[in-house]
Order: sequence, then C-alpha cells, then structure tokens
Amino acid sequence: MGGSAPRSGGDLVVETLAALGATVAFGIPGQHALGLFDALRRAPLRFVSSRVENNAAFAADGHARVTGQVTPLFVSTGPGALLTLSSLQESRAASAPVLVVASQVPRAGLGGGRHGYLHELPEQSANFAGVAKSAATVRHASQIPSVLAESWRTAASAPAGPVLVEVPQDVLLGPAQTPPVADVSAEPEPLRPREEVVAEAARVLDAAERPMILAGGGVSRSGGRAALVELAEALRAPVATTFGGKDAFPWEHPLSLRSWIEDRHTTEFLESADVLLVVGSGLGELSSNYRTLAPRGRVVQVEADPGKLAANLPALGVHGDAALTLGELAGRVRRRPEAPETVAEVAGVLRAVAERLDGQGLAAERAVLAAVREAVPDTAPTFWDMTILAYWAWSGWDPRGAGMHSAQGAGGLGYALPAALGAAVAADGPVLAVSGDGGAMYSVSELAAARQHDLDVTWLIVDDGGYGVLRGYMRDAFGEAAHTELARPDFAALSAAFGVPATVTDPERLRADLSAALARPGPSVVVLPTVLELFAPTHR
Repeated sequence: MGGSAPRSGGDLVVETLAALGATVAFGIPGQHALGLFDALRRAPLRFVSSRVENNAAFAADGHARVTGQVTPLFVSTGPGALLTLSSLQESRAASAPVLVVASQVPRAGLGGGRHGYLHELPEQSANFAGVAKSAATVRHASQIPSVLAESWRTAASAPAGPVLVEVPQDVLLGPAQTPPVADVSAEPEPLRPREEVVAEAARVLDAAERPMILAGGGVSRSGGRAALVELAEALRAPVATTFGGKDAFPWEHPLSLRSWIEDRHTTEFLESADVLLVVGSGLGELSSNYRTLAPRGRVVQVEADPGKLAANLPALGVHGDAALTLGELAGRVRRRPEAPETVAEVAGVLRAVAERLDGQGLAAERAVLAAVREAVPDTAPTFWDMTILAYWAWSGWDPRGAGMHSAQGAGGLGYALPAALGAAVAADGPVLAVSGDGGAMYSVSELAAARQHDLDVTWLIVDDGGYGVLRGYMRDAFGEAAHTELARPDFAALSAAFGVPATVTDPERLRADLSAALARPGPSVVVLPTVLELFAPTHR
C-alpha cells in the first residue's frame, strides 16, 4: 500500500456502511472513536459534525426521515453515547432508522470488570434497551461487516427504528485482517400481512355502510399514500390523518378530514363510523384525542409493530406494512359509486372546526401559521420543536408536497434545528426549522454546524420569553404559571456571531421576511417576538 496507512477496524466500519448504501454520517469525535474518524479520511462518506451528541442524533433522525434510509451516527464511549438517548427515544417513537456506531473501552475492560478505563460503564449497551431495537458488541474486526449488515437490516425493517453497534477502541485501531468490504447486503424482508387476516379485513370493509379511515405515520413512512387514496376512493371513506402522518392523504381531497384530531367534531365524526380502519397508528394519546375516541363500530387496525395491535382499542389486528396492506385491501374491496352526501359531511365537519376556532379570538395565531405556510415552498420539508406554533401546525398545517416532522413522538425539546440540518444534507432546496425561545436554547450551538457545513436551513424562532406551552398548561391547571419565564439572548446578535444572517420580524412582515430568508441559500434565522395562545381543548 506504499506510504498509506494500513487498514484498520475503523476502515471496516466505513467500508461496510458505504457498501450498504450510506453516503453520509453524522456525529462527534471522541478519544475512543479516533480510529473510526481516521478511517473517514479514506472513505466516500460525507461526515457532518454537530456540537452536542444529542443534536447529532437529531440530525441523523432528520436525515433518516426525509430519505427513508438508514443513517449512521458516530459517537464515542460513555458520555458521548449516553447523550444520544433522549434523541433516540424520538427516533424509536417515529420509526426513524438511525444506526449508532459507538466506541467502547478496550476489550479487556468489557464485561463490567470495573477496570477504571476512561468513560467506562458497567454495561454501556444496557442503557439503550428502551430506545434501540437491537444492540450488538463487536469483539473482533472480522465480525464488523456481518454485525453492521444485520443491524442495518434491523433498523430498516418495519417498524424501522434506531439500533446500536459498539466497537471497542482497540478493535477500531487494530488491523482490519480482512479484504476491503464490497459484497454485503442488508435488504429487509417485506412485512406482508397474513392472507386470512387481509381477506377478513377486506370483507369487513366491504360490508361497512359508513367506513372511515384514520391514517398515521406508518402510511407516510411506508410509501403508502397512493394506495391509501385508492382505497379511500373505492370505499368513499373519509380520511383523517394523525400528526405523524399529516402527508399521508391529500389535504384538499374532498374526503380529507385533515388533521384536526384534537377537535371533538372530528372525534365524534370518526366515532360514528360502523367500521373505522386505523392504519399506521398505534392510537396513542394524541391520535385518540387524549383517549376520548370511543368508536361505536368495529375497528380494523393495520400496524407494523405487533405490540401496538389492539393495545388501546379492541380491533381486528392486521400485522403488516401499511403500504403493502393498503395495496392488498384496495385490490380486494368493491368500488362504490360517487357519494356526494359523504363529501358534504366531511365539509360540514371542517366547517364546524373552523367555526369553533372563530369563536375563540385566535385570529392572530391563525394568521401567523398562514403566513408561515405562504412563505414556505411547497417542496420544502419542515421541522418543528415542541412549541405553541407547532401545536397549531399539528392540526392546521397543510404539508402540500413535503413532510411535516416534529418531536411529538417523545416530546423532547431542541429537535427542530438539528433535525432540519440533517434533512438539509439530502434536500434539494431550503428546509424550515421552527422553535420557541425555550427550545432554541437547547440547540443554538448547532448554528456553528449550520455555518460550517453551509446547510440551507432557515430557523424561525418564536420568542415569547419562556416555555409558552407549559405557561398555558400551568395557568389552566393552577391559575398561574411558575418557573416558565426565561432570560434569553438577543437571538439575532447571537446568530450574527456565528456568521449566520438574522432578521427580527413581526406578524405583519413575517411572510415577506421568512420568504426572503428561505430564498437566500445557506443558513439564516428569523426571530418573531410574539406571544401566541393555544386553541381550547375539547377532550376535557
């Protein structure tokens, strides 16, 4: 090899990931992982660094969501690995396939022997038990290609999710002892539903006089949108979408109930179905309007995670990939004649939702959301923190040609900016991130990453001086809020210190200022100082 460095275990890692189809990796270097990061110099993988490991994990999550591809995340032992856990909880909830490659102490320190190595934990992988689909520890370089391939397959298999592979420091630094990796594959097996269950589901739907559909994120992730439209049109079934599946069904379709699933008008309408098909959703707290959804008819639930089948409501459970199952059902049910009365009912529900909002004095909030929607190109993906404007967007945002992604799966703060940065690596055009000032402080350091990698992300910060969502919850529950008000920086000046242009706007200029920022290549920040309110809940 002349004067080049000998191949190491780190080379085997990056060679294997490249052979499996990875083109980019996210992460942060660390002492035990230096063999891996040295190998990146010789690899075709692009590396995008973050400033904090939890944000690196969010970035990998964002990339995995917009591409649908397994996305590698490189972190070091102990603190580096543990800092990813809260972010990986979101990836697990949202079925984002992130493959974590974490270093470990040298092999002599494995097994909980308490040898006092730097970053040593009694059993690092045990900490990932609640968030990773699988965890594997490599002990010899020759194991790396096979372990990574199997972990990749696990991450990609429905329901997708994060996985962990640990490689000890001495294995990463030691000799590869095997030829360069070329022949490796990890194609997941399609999760096809059982024939007899699909046949029964089709029979039940065919017999329904008033079928309806609640579509979740599993439809979007599986690529089942076209099959859902085909089935809904065949059944003349109204379709509501969950917050995680907002782009599962066209917003302006005459059968679309949109995503007002926290509104009692929508809930009561779905309850009136004699057969409710729930596809790609576990019917959790938000999707069931805080567990108030009580269907009077039969429920048919299609879900890739068998643990979610009938977990919240009695149902005919169909274990399968959403797209495959929707395609099977669409090909089996009889096509019904046009149903103008159903279309009129759907329009009536949407009208009732709008009238309820009209009576709450929330014109300013609705105008702000509308201004953002008008400013954002139809093809631009959007990423939302846990902030009041995002809560509005869950219900009222038309995703048009791009997905709307948020941290509503696990509910942690700080998601929007780093996830948008990860998406921007793959996106052909601008990406929008939306945070409140509280959430912004969780990830503001990633402005350095945005500038370093020149990523085309516009970050809208709605600055209301505190944790606005919690402020409202506390006022409702206790009469007044406590410990929700925050000191915060001058976000525009802070952005400028990172070399990122920033604009301070107001609700009247928001559309124009945000449009201009999105049209300008590279990172930018728009700060909107305003106090927004949530619409009144209907589940209490």
